[in-house]
Amino acid sequence: MEKWPIGVFTSVDAGLGVKLEVAQELNVPTIQLHAPAKETRTAENAQAFLGRLDSLGIQLTCVFCGFEGESYADIPTVSKTVGLVPPETRAARTQELKEIADFAKLLGCHCVGLHLGFIPHDASDPLYEQVLTVTREVLDHCKANGQDLHLETGQESADGLLQFVSDVERDNLFVNFDPANMILYGTGEPIAALKKIGSLVHSVHCKDGTWADKPGEEWGAEVPLGAGAVGMETYLRTLDDLGYVGPLTIEREIASEPERQKEEIGQAVQLLRELKAKIG
Repeated sequence: MEKWPIGVFTSVDAGLGVKLEVAQELNVPTIQLHAPAKETRTAENAQAFLGRLDSLGIQLTCVFCGFEGESYADIPTVSKTVGLVPPETRAARTQELKEIADFAKLLGCHCVGLHLGFIPHDASDPLYEQVLTVTREVLDHCKANGQDLHLETGQESADGLLQFVSDVERDNLFVNFDPANMILYGTGEPIAALKKIGSLVHSVHCKDGTWADKPGEEWGAEVPLGAGAVGMETYLRTLDDLGYVGPLTIEREIASEPERQKEEIGQAVQLLRELKAKIG
């Protein structure tokens, strides 16, 4: 695979990703896939989807989990509803994550990604140990499938994420780095965070955002790529310095406005192509 193949975050029947046809129209060679709904995660559908990808010359690089009941309405709601941290939904979601990993295996995909949720900052909090335990359980399932698990950045600082990955003590846990999420959640300056956790970064999102007036208490705003506070040229140069050569996956979360979403993703593709040519 070429260095930094451009990708888009896609969806078949659920989630915020664009349809596969958008990736085709924009002529991008890779995608990440938001896991389809349970009833469509069948071997037959997996083969059909692989056939479509093959005919389009597109490579699937990661399958992302999402769960019913998750809400990104505001930061407190994310804390209560997202990922495997909330105790009341953890058992069912853990089982579903394993099923999604098995579906990803049918797709020949060696990477599963998710937002784990707000990990407690205090390692002595009983919830911290619970999250460690369930993460190890999921990682061991993925390991049996020959898969890595990628935690998407956002809810934790770089230091907190480093500590958690170390405490998990598994060799198939890595990071999907989303620079805009560091800004949106107010958890750290993205370039500094990237430098700190660079050795763990095995996949990335290309997304941009602006800081909230009260970072960490209120949402920042997602904006078109290049229009925010990330600094896309610096971001790519930092990835280059770290030796990252994998896909640059564009994510633009405005699914309610599909035409605008497609237009802005098209502009993002052009920006990344220009920066790739400039940086080399």
